[in-house]
Parts: sequence; structure tokens; C-alpha cells
Amino acid sequence: MKTSYHQQRVGDVEVFYREAGPKDDQVILLLHGFPSSSHMFRDLIPELAEQYRVIAPDLAGFGHTITPPRSQFNFTFDSLFRVIKDFTEALGLDQYVLYVFDYGAPVGYRLAVAHPQRVQAIISQNGNAYIEGFSDAWGSWKTYWHSPTPENREACRDSLTPETIRNFQYLHGAEASLVSPDGYSLDIAYMSRPEAEEIQLDLILDYRTNVDLYPDFQAYFRKYQPKLLAVWGKNDPAFLPAGAEAYKRDIPSAEVHLLDTGHFALETHAKEISELIQQFLKTN
Repeated sequence: MKTSYHQQRVGDVEVFYREAGPKDDQVILLLHGFPSSSHMFRDLIPELAEQYRVIAPDLAGFGHTITPPRSQFNFTFDSLFRVIKDFTEALGLDQYVLYVFDYGAPVGYRLAVAHPQRVQAIISQNGNAYIEGFSDAWGSWKTYWHSPTPENREACRDSLTPETIRNFQYLHGAEASLVSPDGYSLDIAYMSRPEAEEIQLDLILDYRTNVDLYPDFQAYFRKYQPKLLAVWGKNDPAFLPAGAEAYKRDIPSAEVHLLDTGHFALETHAKEISELIQQFLKTN
């Protein structure tokens, strides 16, 4: 199955997305995280596309999705959610399996809360919805959430440096020789674009709204009991394995698999994650 590349206009945003697989098959909607793009799914998409219609958009402010300038677009997670909601409706996606990772988790869970009937199952790969999932590495971000001063904003800029993207986001806890430089090199290039750092700092501040919504996400889990697979790089320096295990509290049937790798688990374990997903979807 070949991957094709498209743009879908949604209001004043042009959403870039990757697509593969038969048009009439089950849809899997892949939502990437920070500081990446749909490029992170480059190895997973071919693995899934033989049996599923796979769609992977770039979030607003990321990758090849085109937004108005920062002065004309409000870069919040609610805005990211609304763009993706409208994107799914523009493509006529009435039902789909959600694959959420990192920033994609609060975007996807907003979708699930707003339209629970559309979500057929959830795959969370290092996608947090519980306080237990946070490591101590969130210190500067939490300080900025509680005191959004210029000084505290500047302290978060270290999260956007090439060194942090490469060593913390990609290589920490992973076997470095198995991590292609393509992923982090592309993310570093994206971060060097005009306004990119300020957009990301806006989203870092707004991340606090995701934590505020955790009770709503958890209430959705308890009420609707979606079939859920949590597949986690257990050496993730930001999202701890406890965040994966916590899903069982609200969804007792949730499957949890911890892999010996880092945050960007697909960089080293795309084949293993694909096999877990396919077995999970066949079973459920």
C-alpha cells in the first residue's frame, strides 16, 4: 500500500495529512505529538495499511499544516482540537480508531468527549491522561503554568533546543543505534522556522488546560468503557509507565504493554507496536 500526501482546507487552516490503505476499510486516525509531525508514523503506516485506512494529519503549528500567523491564530489545545474535529468531518470520518501520542492525546481525548459515538477504540502510545504519568522533568513547565511571567516563559525555551529534542525526546531510554537521525533532524528544522518557538511556548503554557480536563477524560473512560490499548516506551523521561497503568483504574479491560525504549517508541519498535495494534483490533 502506497502512502499519499494531501492538503485539506479547514476554515483558515490547510491541514497536511498522510493517507494509506483501502478507502472502505476501518479508519485509524493517527495524532502525533510534540515536537514532531505525521512523519513520526512513517514506519507504522505501511504496517497497518494492508488492513486499515490510515490517516495521519499534522496538527496546527506542526509539520506541513499551514496556519495564519500567530497574531491571527490562537495556538491553544482547544484550537488544535477544533481543527482536527473539522478535518475529520471534512473527510467524512464518521467513526475511527484513535491512535494518540503525547500532544495528540489531549487533542484526541477532546474528540472522544465531544463525539464518543465516533471513537471505536483507543491506542495510547505514551499519551497521558493521568497525573501519575508525570515525571519530575515537568518542573519548568509547571512553574510557567502557575506563574506565566516572561522569565518563566524563557525558562521553558530549553525544551525547544536541538540538544533537548535529540537527546531528551528521542534518544533518552532508547538504543541510540536504532534511532534514525531523520526524525529528530526534521523536528529540529521545523523548530527553526519563523514563529515556531513562540508558538510552542504558547502551547506549553496552554498545556495546563489539558491537566484541568483530565477528570473529564477519565469520566469519559468510565462511562463509555472504550476498548483501549496502552503501549508505552517505559523509559520515557516525561511520561512514566504509571500513566499507562492508570488507564486500568477507569477501564479495567485496558491492555497495557511496556516496551524497553523511550518516548518516541515508534523509532525503535514500529514493528512490535504494529503487531500489538493488529492483535488488539482483531480481538476487539
